[in-house]
Amino acid sequence: MSALLILFVCLALGILCRRYANLPEGIVPGINWWVLNIALPALVLGLVPHVTVDAHLWFPVAAMWLAFFGAWAVFAVLGRLLHWSPQRVGCLTLVCGLGNTSFMGYPMMEALHGKAGLSVAVIADQLGCFPLLAAGGIVVASMYSGKGASGALIAKRVLTFPPFLCLLLGVLVGVAGGWPAAVDKLLMQIGQTLTPLALFSVGLQFKLHLQREQAGALLAGLGWKLVLAPLLALGLGLAAGVGGVILTVGVLQAAMAPMISAAILADQHGLELRLANTVLGAGILISLATIPLGNLFLPA
Repeated sequence: MSALLILFVCLALGILCRRYANLPEGIVPGINWWVLNIALPALVLGLVPHVTVDAHLWFPVAAMWLAFFGAWAVFAVLGRLLHWSPQRVGCLTLVCGLGNTSFMGYPMMEALHGKAGLSVAVIADQLGCFPLLAAGGIVVASMYSGKGASGALIAKRVLTFPPFLCLLLGVLVGVAGGWPAAVDKLLMQIGQTLTPLALFSVGLQFKLHLQREQAGALLAGLGWKLVLAPLLALGLGLAAGVGGVILTVGVLQAAMAPMISAAILADQHGLELRLANTVLGAGILISLATIPLGNLFLPA
């Protein structure tokens, strides 16, 4: 309960500070830089060597891919039927196909399922969601904005992202027997700064500006991200005989709120920023209730 409470408190503090405090210039990019380049790599390095190899670890990764490519298919079809602009289709594919599996997923999975759940969440994020952002996200953003995406650019984004490199190093360390106890403790202490800072940053960026013409797209986007995608992931897992923490965390990561970085990518490519921020804000708020509620009906 205390772990869940910190999510609400840090998010609320960010929202309140954004509204009432005199914040220093560049605070959000500064916090995000620490989270992405220091705290998250340290957490990955600390957790991955402890991951127990399981034949079903493919499932959390597959759930992320299902959520992304399913979103692309669904919104491409809806775009034709409802005469949406390419920018709207690209926006919803990015924001509702990619989940906030690190900034929100890590602390929520740790709160609900401890270090075992957090380890599975790291696999889902680093092997599932991040490569999709770095590769698929660039392709979608480029296609629907009219820009091109070169293979070299995609490869560079993946191979220079610190958490991804730390994932590879963590696998090697795990094979070699793990870190010395002192190093392991240090990495986890640094990694623990991720939860409060990430949620505070989310609060600082929280926006909810609903317009009448966005209502249909908002409902379609959140309906996919928070309901249909996790239900399909659950069906896939059950059909494949996956169970326990791996099934539960994989489904919950598929149900996670839209990704902040995807909204930033949509903004950079001119893909309906106002809609992206509306979906992002509403998704974060709703998922704070739907994730714990959905967890009650899952096996772990």
